[in-house]
Amino acid sequence: MIRANNLTLRRGVKILLQDAEFVIHPGERVGIVGPNGAGKSTLFGLFSGTLDADAGTLDMPAGWRIASVAQEVASSDKPAREFVIDGDTGLRQLQQQRAETSPDDGARIAELENALVEADAWSAHSRAEQLLAGLGFRPDQWQLPVSSFSGGWRMRLALARALMAPSELLLLDEPTNHLDLDAMLWLERWLASYPGTVLMISHDTEFLNAVARIILHFDHQKLVRYRGDYDSFLEQRAERLRQAHIALDRQNREAARLQSFIDRFKAKATKAKQAQSRVKALARMEKLAPIHAEYGVDIRIPEPQSMPDPLLILEQLELGYEGLPSQLNGIDLMVRGGDRIGILGVNGAGKSTLIKSLAGSLTPRSGLRKASPGLAIGYFAQHQLDMLDLGSTPLQHLARIAPDVREQELRNYLGGFGFGGDNVLSPVAPMSGGEKARLALSLIVWQRPNLLLLDEPSNHLDVETREALATALAEFSGSMLLVSHDRHLLRTTVDQFWIVVDGTVQPFDGDLEDYRDWLQARAAGIRSEERAAARQSADDGQASNQNRKEVRRQEAEARQALARLRKPLEQKLQKIEKEMDHLQTDQAELDRLIADPEFYTSADRDLRTSSLTRHGENAKKLAQLEESWLALQEEMESLETAATSAGG
Repeated sequence: MIRANNLTLRRGVKILLQDAEFVIHPGERVGIVGPNGAGKSTLFGLFSGTLDADAGTLDMPAGWRIASVAQEVASSDKPAREFVIDGDTGLRQLQQQRAETSPDDGARIAELENALVEADAWSAHSRAEQLLAGLGFRPDQWQLPVSSFSGGWRMRLALARALMAPSELLLLDEPTNHLDLDAMLWLERWLASYPGTVLMISHDTEFLNAVARIILHFDHQKLVRYRGDYDSFLEQRAERLRQAHIALDRQNREAARLQSFIDRFKAKATKAKQAQSRVKALARMEKLAPIHAEYGVDIRIPEPQSMPDPLLILEQLELGYEGLPSQLNGIDLMVRGGDRIGILGVNGAGKSTLIKSLAGSLTPRSGLRKASPGLAIGYFAQHQLDMLDLGSTPLQHLARIAPDVREQELRNYLGGFGFGGDNVLSPVAPMSGGEKARLALSLIVWQRPNLLLLDEPSNHLDVETREALATALAEFSGSMLLVSHDRHLLRTTVDQFWIVVDGTVQPFDGDLEDYRDWLQARAAGIRSEERAAARQSADDGQASNQNRKEVRRQEAEARQALARLRKPLEQKLQKIEKEMDHLQTDQAELDRLIADPEFYTSADRDLRTSSLTRHGENAKKLAQLEESWLALQEEMESLETAATSAGG
């Protein structure tokens, strides 16, 4: 296991962790959460060995291989597939040694060939291709040079490379930032089958709910461990804070009672001894820290001054960039007053192209973009962060666009976006990406737009700021179009969707669950077409007298046989899942009970003993059931593979 003892971490003079202690067990999926600047990435540096602790120790199993995602990918002429395979450094070393071995050294060649077999060298290409396909790369892109991809797609290559590396510990720092929903769902499934330990930093609460089973929370220079997903963490932490408030109130009342006795009787000789004992009791009392709100972000988006209807009309719009083929065609849509629209589509489909055209920063190649005379657009895209003046302060930025407004009013406004106290007078340059995003958004909405066009506004924002943004957008009375991979933000702020697909834009009749099903059905259809094309190609190469009807009959029989074999396995899976649900419900109740400080001071020792025993037994049973579940899943996948091979 991983164990921290009296761990202290600093960044400059700022203390991030002070005498922190925690454990992480093998195979756990751990989400590390906390506000921007708390020290999450610094902690990852300690895990990866690029940083040292200022005090204390972090003990990890000897021999563990650690995989992490590079934060930058240099331009290279290496094909994407080979770049991904490079993540398996052990395999690459064996391949190099094999290439350099003399043909006369038979013993060494045999030794290396065996080592290559153990390293799965012969499946390396297919494994890399599966990772690339899962992360959204088309087969015709697998051999393209790394230099041909944009920054976001290079980060996907870096993620694929990390997943390619054999490891016992996988470190993922905001792995979903550059993924669309399809790739995100694929990553969730991949991580579910990964056999090692996963530590992830993420501000995507739905991703944490899907993957994490343990949460480590930065809390007043400590790391507090919570069992369960992110929603469970919120419930447990709320209860923990409630108990802390109760304990603090109880202590304050006791301290006041002791002080009252001291004040009343310290001058009386007959009570001097008792008063002195209470002075000592008051001095010995462990001071509980007051519970302070950790975050000061309370975003408020000003109401628009007017709301024309409709705001925008698009007629037969054709969109594209100079020197490139048209990306979107035949767009006939309308943005009405009060519309709240989420834009769906895989990366590269043209979502940002559409938003730029709506904002007026990309001129249509043909068609009409009719804007209402009263249209006021607030456009947020990632390049807004690059347009900030790094040497200026938040107050100076806002004063430039509102020179006639009193400074205190500007300060009050910026305070709602988390720029209070000295922060409002601090230069932008050393700010985190999340702080810059907050500042850029504050400058945009100050103008009181009636149409917000938001292209990934929550990138870099921590969970608390995302929640504040979601609340502000939900309360905004104007119109809004939102491009985001943050499913929670989409669920809570939009009420209809447009989908960008196959070179056009059209309304999508459904919610995010329907879109997930649509993606999976579309992917299955593409795979089916590819298999059909492969079978057709094989059929064309066979003798012309082959009986195609017989082939179809055999395929139907194979499907029926597969269904018969799957049925008992599916019944076993349902039984296991039902038992797991029951145990997890019981475990959640026990977690809440055990988290209560009064649980350990209760006079009912039998309750404590039985609860702790049941908690341990549940954990053991859940682990056994999970192993059985995985074994059944593997058995079903083997059946599918065998059936596909037989049918192909």
